[in-house]
Amino acid sequence: MAFRSSEPRRMKLHRHGRFRSWLGSKFGGDAILGGRIGRRFLHAGGALTLVYYAFPTDLLIIVPNWAIPAFALAALLILDGMRLARRLDVPEIRSHERDRLASYSYFGIAIVVALLFFPEPIAFVAILGTALVDPLIGELRGSSTRSGLYPVVPFVVYFTLATVSLAVVGHASLLAASLLAAAAGAVAIAVEHPTWAYVDDDLLMTLVPGLVLTGLALALPGLI
Repeated sequence: MAFRSSEPRRMKLHRHGRFRSWLGSKFGGDAILGGRIGRRFLHAGGALTLVYYAFPTDLLIIVPNWAIPAFALAALLILDGMRLARRLDVPEIRSHERDRLASYSYFGIAIVVALLFFPEPIAFVAILGTALVDPLIGELRGSSTRSGLYPVVPFVVYFTLATVSLAVVGHASLLAASLLAAAAGAVAIAVEHPTWAYVDDDLLMTLVPGLVLTGLALALPGLI
């Protein structure tokens, strides 16, 4: 007599590693490499959320624009809640994420806070910095041959992104943009490094530099 498992049936957001194996093979590796590449690209894709600022203010008649990222975050958190309830299988979940919110949820929270509450140029700095520099840090620190480039190269990349964002989007002078970018870059690299049990570095690397820049902008009017 066959007995049914008492474990609830899970939905799956993967194809048992077939895509990861294919992607890894294109770069001379295996499914592990493919998974890492996929994570890096998805993380960098967080920068695409900045298209929010291109939406016309009358994009939706009934729902205001701010509701778009809010609804997207709610959907993301529902999916992560299903994962935590063992109702959904999500690929590439790391061991420290199995019993807490995943990094993508923390990043989603940080992105929505940045979009809705930070001034636009500061949101550009905060989101671009985490989306593009955090994967770079992961690649450098995880490599035996390139680890010596950390933290100088990540800081230089962050500094460049922040300077351009503050000067172009915020119309700050090059001197002011450079000084603010240096402060934000130093803070971002510092808060990314520690490992926290229940707070993800994606959240801290986005919000802490953003708060620092917002505080400086309020304390020194006219910089941005």
